Amino acid sequence: MIKNTRDIGVTLPATLAKSAESATELYLHSHNLEYVCDLDNLYNGYLSARKHKRNKKAIFEFEKDLGRNLEKLSVELKNQAYKPSKYRTFTIKEPKERLIVAPTFRDSIVQHTIYNYVYDLFDRSFVHDSYGCRKSKGTHKASQRLQDFMRECNGDEYYLQLDIKKYYYRINHAILRDAISRKIDDERLTDLIMLFVNTADGIGLYVGNILSQLFGLIYLNRMDNFIKRVLKVKRYIRYVDDFILIGFSKEEIYELKRKIEVYIKEHLELEFSKFRIAKISKGSNFVGFRTWKSRKFVRKRSLHNFSKALKKGKASSLHSMLGHAKHSSSIGYMQSKIKEHENALQIQKENNQRC
Repeated sequence: MIKNTRDIGVTLPATLAKSAESATELYLHSHNLEYVCDLDNLYNGYLSARKHKRNKKAIFEFEKDLGRNLEKLSVELKNQAYKPSKYRTFTIKEPKERLIVAPTFRDSIVQHTIYNYVYDLFDRSFVHDSYGCRKSKGTHKASQRLQDFMRECNGDEYYLQLDIKKYYYRINHAILRDAISRKIDDERLTDLIMLFVNTADGIGLYVGNILSQLFGLIYLNRMDNFIKRVLKVKRYIRYVDDFILIGFSKEEIYELKRKIEVYIKEHLELEFSKFRIAKISKGSNFVGFRTWKSRKFVRKRSLHNFSKALKKGKASSLHSMLGHAKHSSSIGYMQSKIKEHENALQIQKENNQRC
């Protein structure tokens, strides 16, 4: 098994080896460019970038001369000569139409190396109830947290649910850079990180970059802290750009909405695309579940997609959908439908054999 760069036949030039040795102590104590230049760290980034993608042609081509390619990447980064290559673009239509911009495999290695290095530094500063694109903080955790909060309130109290308009496409690079620089002292590393938001007008992220997921968390962290520490909201959950405040009177809810709306416009240059104010007893459609105090179900669209996958016999899709629904009241219905479908197929098979 390959464990480090020595196993792939990479020998550092004397000058680079010396600088790498002197950098080791430095990047153990502060976040800086030298860490990303290190061959062992780039190799770990390569392992992360190729995960679940071993059959891709671009990965095969890079691996044909893995040691030399990683060494060349290391030198470019060290000399600050590295530039991302042209992205591949395509559109996805579900759950809503979005333009995806995919980096080359070489650029994915750099992104994964940076992500693995700085994730914990930023994650420590995020509020507890920020979910989505965080380790061990997915839809199930967010949904359970919402139900827990609902159960702490009476059914006649209100919640406010908000969504940011075209969030990833409206992130201001200058504001993002300021937030990153507050955590990273080495401007060379910040410069490298900001190469992955490089659009002509200084606004928007490439949806498809792993770093864009982290950028999305960093950018709204200021709003999270405003809501939690200034507005003193106890029951608050955010999942990417969809967030909810629970347990207020109607008057309090409208005042909170006004203050948050002003804050994100003045400090983050964002605005709401939609909002919902309703009594807790009415339930909430959040992170893929329709949730009430006593129960929750997957969304109707998910049940529709489940029925389509069942008819077409898409086993992998069914397995994924059942995993999503397993902590909801929908799981019994879906399992019964699978059983009915299997029985129908068995009867059809028996009829065909008689014929």
